[in-house]
Formats: sequence, structure tokens, C-alpha cells
Amino acid sequence: MPDKKISGIYGILPADIDSDDLLTRAEAALKGGLRILQFRDKKTGYKRALKRAKALRELTHRYGAKLMINDLVNLAVDAGADGVHLGRDDAPNLIQLRNQVGGDLIVGITCRADAAFALSALKDGADYVSFGAVWSSDTKPEVPPLGLPRLVKARQMLPDATLCAIGGITADNVVQVKAAGADCAAVISGLFAAVDIQAKAALLTALWEQA
Repeated sequence: MPDKKISGIYGILPADIDSDDLLTRAEAALKGGLRILQFRDKKTGYKRALKRAKALRELTHRYGAKLMINDLVNLAVDAGADGVHLGRDDAPNLIQLRNQVGGDLIVGITCRADAAFALSALKDGADYVSFGAVWSSDTKPEVPPLGLPRLVKARQMLPDATLCAIGGITADNVVQVKAAGADCAAVISGLFAAVDIQAKAALLTALWEQA
């Protein structure tokens, strides 16, 4: 049975960048100490997405890191990824999905600010649940920020769950996210918009581990 526990800094790779840039940024983050990366690719054809996912799988293996695929279960399976992260709309099919892919695939679910929904998803087979946006985010400006108190409340309601916080997380506030009870902090622009991604990954990882 593979290790399905996720913790620490969870890097979400920018969508819709070319393959060389994607792999360069991914490797910089891995060199900086990240051990979870998520790949999003909804706009290219399946064949190209699979090629990119397999290249990332090879890279993450080299660094002993986990690779998650956003939304596309078949891509996660075909690429040999560690898991898949699903939106809320996919949650009603979780039991069916778990029966289909077995217990080895890590499954994460976006819960926004809904702890009751998160509890239901966990019962149906999710391995972790994500809460956010903690703070307003440039990546998803339409998602209202829930703030740290709601994250603390989610932790209290779900004491045994693996919680991932997302939204507006940077080196300036990542310690607060851990203190609020998150097991991992998902970062997009807070990492991949940096001039030196490796240095920023190392900083975020060190802050998290020391907190």
C-alpha cells in the first residue's frame, strides 16, 4: 500500500505554459524541496497532456515527490500519477470512482468553506480536502476569501482529516496557515511567479518545517 499521506507545501503548476517551461519550473520547485506537485492541463489534447504528465511523473519520481493531476482521473491513471484532485461537482461520484480506481490513488476534493461537505467527501473515500480561498487570490478572484478562523473551525470539525489550505498563500502568511491546523498549503503564484522558484520553494519549505 503506497504512502497516501500528504503534508507540507503543495505546488500547483501554472496551467497553459509550454512543456519546457513547465518542466523547468517543476524541477526548480523540486530542487527547492517541494514534494507535492499538481498538474493542470484542460486545454490541450489528451495525447499531449499525457506526454506532459508522464514527463512530470518521471521528474517527480527522481525527487521522491508526489504528482497529482487536476480533475482528469483517466490522465492520472494513465500517467501513473499518485493521485487526482477533483472539484466539488465530481464528489457525488466518489464512491463509484473509488471502486473504479481502487484504494491506491490519492483523491483530494475542493470544499471551499464547507466543512459538512468535506465530512461527506471523506466518508465517501476522499483522502484529503482543500479549503479556500484562505485569502483573496489572483488565480481565482471569484472565490470569496474565508479567512483563517474558518480554517481553524474546519480543523476542529474534522480533527482526523488531512486538510489542505489554498488561496493567497505566500511566504508572508504560510506559518499562520500551519498554525490554523492545515496539513499542507497549496501555492500557485506564491511560488511559481517568483524570479527564483528554487529559492522560493526552499524558503516556503523551511518556514513550514520550522513552524
